[in-house]
Amino acid sequence: METLINAGTNIYILGVEMNVPIPRKPRPLRKTDPYRLLRSDGTPNFDDNIFKVEKELYFIARREPRIVSPSTVIRRALEEMSTYGRSLLVSLSDRRLHGLLTLGDLISYLGGGEYFKIVANRHKYNIYSALEKEIVETIMAKNPISLYVDDTLINVLEAMIVHGIGVIPILNRDNTIYGIITEHDLVKYLYGIIKTGLKAREAMSTPVLTISINSTLGKALETMSTYGFRRLPVTSGNTVVGILTAMDIVKYFGSHRVYGDTSTGDIREVHSKKIEDLMTSSLVTVKPDDDLAVAIQEMVDKGVSSALVVDDEGVLQGIITERDVLYALTITGYRAG
Repeated sequence: METLINAGTNIYILGVEMNVPIPRKPRPLRKTDPYRLLRSDGTPNFDDNIFKVEKELYFIARREPRIVSPSTVIRRALEEMSTYGRSLLVSLSDRRLHGLLTLGDLISYLGGGEYFKIVANRHKYNIYSALEKEIVETIMAKNPISLYVDDTLINVLEAMIVHGIGVIPILNRDNTIYGIITEHDLVKYLYGIIKTGLKAREAMSTPVLTISINSTLGKALETMSTYGFRRLPVTSGNTVVGILTAMDIVKYFGSHRVYGDTSTGDIREVHSKKIEDLMTSSLVTVKPDDDLAVAIQEMVDKGVSSALVVDDEGVLQGIITERDVLYALTITGYRAG
C-alpha cells in the first residue's frame, strides 16, 4: 500500500467537502490517478446512465461475506481466502466490523512488504510459526472504509475512485455487517446495462509491469507489494506465457502445498521457488482494436479479473483490469492513460 502523508487536498463529493490524503510519491508504473477522474468541482464525472440504474446496495451487495475473528491465525485466513476467493471481514460474535483483511495484506506478510518484518523479527523466518501463531488482527486494516446498506451505487463508485480501493464492507444502520461489494461485483452488475463504445486499446492500462518466467516467488511478492498490483503477466522473451496473481500465491500457501517445498522450515527457502510452478497458463487475451465488450464478456464468463491486450505477434500491449472496466463503464469520456 502507498505511504500517505498527513496533509491532504480538499475535494467535493456531491457537494460535501472531503480531505483526501495525497500519496507521498506517485508510483512509477501504471496507476489511474483518481484526481484525473474528477471534475473541477471535485466530483466524479459519472456517465448519465449510472444515475438511471442507481439502486440501493440491498440489490448489489453479497450477503454472505466470509468473516473471521481478530484472533484467527494466518494459516486459517489463508485457507478461507483461497477457498472462497474474496477478502475477509473481521468481526466478533456481535457481527460488528473490526477490520478487513485483503490480498494485499497477506502478500505483504508472506514476503513482499512491511508486514514481512513480523515474520523476520518475531518468527525468525520460521514458516510454521509465522502461519500458525500470528493472528489476523496484526495485519488487518483496522479502520476500513465502509458504507451503509441504504447508501447508493454512486456512493460506492465515489469511494472506490477517490480512495483507490476495490472492496467495501457494507453495514446495517446498527453497524452490524450486511455484506460486501467488490469491483468484480460491480462489473458483473453494470455490464449489460451500460455500453461504452470503447476499443480495448482505449481502456487498457499501459505500460504493463511483467515478470520473467525465470523469476522466483520472492521476487513476485516483492514486486506486487512495491507497486500495489495483484497480477503480473509472465513473459518468456517478448512473449506472454502466463499470469501470476496474488490469489495464485494465497492458494499456494492456503492449500498447504507450501509445506512440501521446505525442508528447513525457513520461509526464504520457499521464496526461491520458480513462479513457473505457480502461474496460470490459461489467459484471456484480446486485440487492441477489439471492442471492450469482448474483453468484459471473456472476463465475466471465465471468472478472471483481467484481460491481456496483445498484438498479432503476441507481444503484450496493455492490460485491462476490473478497475479499468469499472472506470470505462461509469466515467464520462474515460480513456485510460
